[in-house]
Amino acid sequence: SQGFSWGPTDRGRGLEGSGWDLQGGGGSCSCHGLWFWTFSHCPGNGQVPRTSLIPVLQQLSICPASTNRKSRLVPGGLPRKCSVFHLFVACLSLGFLSLLWLQLSCSGDVTRVARGQGQETPGPPRACPPEPPPERWAEDASWGPHRLAVLVPFRERFEELLVFVPHLHRFLSRKKIPHHIYVLNQVDHFRFNRAALINVGFLESSNSTDYIAMHDVDLLPLNEELDYGFPEAGPFHVASPELHPLYHYKTYVGGILLLSKQHYQLCNGMSNRFWGWGREDDEFYRRIKGAGLQLFRPSGITTGYKTFRHLHDPAWRKRDQKRIAAQKQEQFKVDREGGLSTVKYHVDSRTALSVAGAPCTVLNILLDCDKAATPWCTFG
Repeated sequence: SQGFSWGPTDRGRGLEGSGWDLQGGGGSCSCHGLWFWTFSHCPGNGQVPRTSLIPVLQQLSICPASTNRKSRLVPGGLPRKCSVFHLFVACLSLGFLSLLWLQLSCSGDVTRVARGQGQETPGPPRACPPEPPPERWAEDASWGPHRLAVLVPFRERFEELLVFVPHLHRFLSRKKIPHHIYVLNQVDHFRFNRAALINVGFLESSNSTDYIAMHDVDLLPLNEELDYGFPEAGPFHVASPELHPLYHYKTYVGGILLLSKQHYQLCNGMSNRFWGWGREDDEFYRRIKGAGLQLFRPSGITTGYKTFRHLHDPAWRKRDQKRIAAQKQEQFKVDREGGLSTVKYHVDSRTALSVAGAPCTVLNILLDCDKAATPWCTFG
């Protein structure tokens, strides 16, 4: 054969228990049980006895010429022992075998060859470097009498959810806040409606919870001095304008807002008229003030706009900011009739999940739209 060839061989008893065959006369050089790069003009027939890989590679890379013929692989007829190409092949082969051995040595199913017996016996698994075990937290009575329902409006942002759920679970557990995370997944064909999903989450959350967090999936708290405790005095805006990385106007109440269930009912929840992105939290600010509630925000936080990590990439996930028909005028009005008492929906399924050891419940929700009242719930 000329040039390179790949050749398997099943002679011998494996790499550790046998030697390497070097076949001359235009044959191939191969190792037992492996595919190996070879080239044509090898030394005369013979076997390298049981030995290490380095002498074998030396045989492959510096192959003394046995004839006066010029090498077909080296221009100008340079001697084989001076061939940079053969040295490159040897180094590449050694690298390949090293990676192969590393892969096998990190496998839990690896078997080792019994020395001198030519048979395989089960060997103790050699594990790869272990991953750190997930944090386990068990709620108990010492954490306090209140329990938080984290309501996360959601649609098609799974890569953010995989980061959010374990992060927030660890964050709240370290602060000893009893909680459960509800992922409110909108599965109908209408435009996204964050406010209506929060209304549904409030109604479907367990009776064991007595306050809620309206929580964006792309906003991760980083400062453990942030308070997620029970907001007894009134709504508590965790992601205040002084701390949120994007929104800084005084009436902003989006991102993360805590309310007792009693106060949320007093506001009649949020308006269901906001299809698409934005404005629903501005309308809810008016509801808070209309209910006579005082809004509280964090104090003494010195991390500023680095208090949170914002996951959203607007270039990858474009928000639905279109305003259709009369939506542009209606979005600035206060909805004095609709809200928690008028939301129409169907829960298609309820699934308990664990994300990296963090428990959550996913509600697949079908919202209903009154197209006569809000024709902008669809693009058509």
